[in-house]
Amino acid sequence: MAHALINIDVDDLARATKFYCQAFDLRAGRRFGTDGIELLGGGAPIYLLAKRAGSRATPAASDERRYERHWTPVHLDFVVDEIHSAVERARAAGAQLEVPVATHRWGHIALMADPFGHGFCLIQFVGRGYDEIAAA
Repeated sequence: MAHALINIDVDDLARATKFYCQAFDLRAGRRFGTDGIELLGGGAPIYLLAKRAGSRATPAASDERRYERHWTPVHLDFVVDEIHSAVERARAAGAQLEVPVATHRWGHIALMADPFGHGFCLIQFVGRGYDEIAAA
């Protein structure tokens, strides 16, 4: 069976480690020289990978890494116990709140961005969470 690992490219490993540990109460695990660090304490390990802005992911890629705000179809959702305090904690660590907390039948969501341009959401489930809207 496969399991997920989360990898996040950043251009400043020390600053990214500080942000993710402060914003999400993670802790540093193994270090991989100057190229990466493992963060623990979430549902899956997060690996921060030092990648220079302007570099390409593969020789075949035409898009270059950039760390101003950008859009990608893949993003992280962090499930939290209390959305408003989680938003403030993330903002205090350097995140930007892009869309204020919205309430849905399944819970609350805030759309945010980290200091490296990556979007993420904070989610607080209520009731049965996504089961409130899932088809039988």
